[in-house]
Amino acid sequence: MELIADILLVAGALGAGFYCFVLARRLRRFNDLENGVGGAVAVLSAQVDDLAKTLEAAQSTASNSTQSLEGLTDRAETVAKRLELMVASMHDVPTSAPAPKAPDGPVFKRHNANDSEVA
Repeated sequence: MELIADILLVAGALGAGFYCFVLARRLRRFNDLENGVGGAVAVLSAQVDDLAKTLEAAQSTASNSTQSLEGLTDRAETVAKRLELMVASMHDVPTSAPAPKAPDGPVFKRHNANDSEVA
């Protein structure tokens, strides 16, 4: 009876050892940096770093654009105020100009040589 128990115990130990060997090979392939999940994690990590750098560059560009737009907006507001003042001052100018006065005496008009009509 002890012999059978010992044989079963050795068989169980060998089975567990074989199972651990198979699991170790699967885990090695799973964590392989080229084909397994380890490679995918490494690629994703590199992509996250690239995205972080791109995001920082985009934020700095957006900040510069915001400052530029603020300056342009301030200039536009200043010009708009000046235009409003100019338009307001135009109300003081008469709406229609007086008609030119006809001369009292004879009118002499000078003609160019190029303006002569060819008959």
